[in-house]
Amino acid sequence: MEPQLKDSVTDGIATVVISNPAKRNAMSVGMWRALPAVLERLAADPAVRVLVLTGEGDTFCAGADISALREPGDEQQTLAVRAEEALAAFPKPTVAAVRGFCVGGGSQLAAACDLRFAEEGARFGITPSKLGIVYPSSSTRRLTALVGPSAAKYLLFSGELMDAERALRTGFVDELHPAGALDKRVAEFARLLASRSLLTQAAAKEFVDGRRDRDAHWAEQARGSGDTAEGVAAFLERRAPRFTYGL
Repeated sequence: MEPQLKDSVTDGIATVVISNPAKRNAMSVGMWRALPAVLERLAADPAVRVLVLTGEGDTFCAGADISALREPGDEQQTLAVRAEEALAAFPKPTVAAVRGFCVGGGSQLAAACDLRFAEEGARFGITPSKLGIVYPSSSTRRLTALVGPSAAKYLLFSGELMDAERALRTGFVDELHPAGALDKRVAEFARLLASRSLLTQAAAKEFVDGRRDRDAHWAEQARGSGDTAEGVAAFLERRAPRFTYGL
């Protein structure tokens, strides 16, 4: 089977699957190149309220396809950074559903998601020191923001893998679930996110990620969206709100 990214949309939830089972879902150059366009298409789809990123079978992503690194130049790293930034900039909530290995480029993609839910037994690692590669500055800053300077240095200096329990303690993972329970929990949480106000989520995502120049923009969006009036009315009427921002 050719390495590919599979995507589907069901009930407001877009799922992107990293599929390269012959190489534990390693990202090929073509997959890195394709991801931003996939994300752009899904971001523009008003039916999409949440995005879930996962891997085919029992592995999330074992990193970049190392065989491609024998080629001269730094195309793969450039494409990986571009894909990572596109994922981080996705304007709707994103959740990485991680089982098995989440290493190198896999951790790079997981870190670019808003949240990371993992299955017990998952393993995480940032491994450029094993290959003599300089990890991109943007990726390093994102990792540091998640786990703190000391844990980031531990991972980057050593290339050692950490288990899911340690990943949870460091803040790299947000929730940890027993084997067989991850898909159900991710589906439940994605449905919950899809039911909430995308107006609130989109503004919060920008503010949490450091935007400081959009207060007036989001105030204007709130005034024109109707989500606030609908949320208050639903609360007073004791019913589920029907938010329409982004539709």
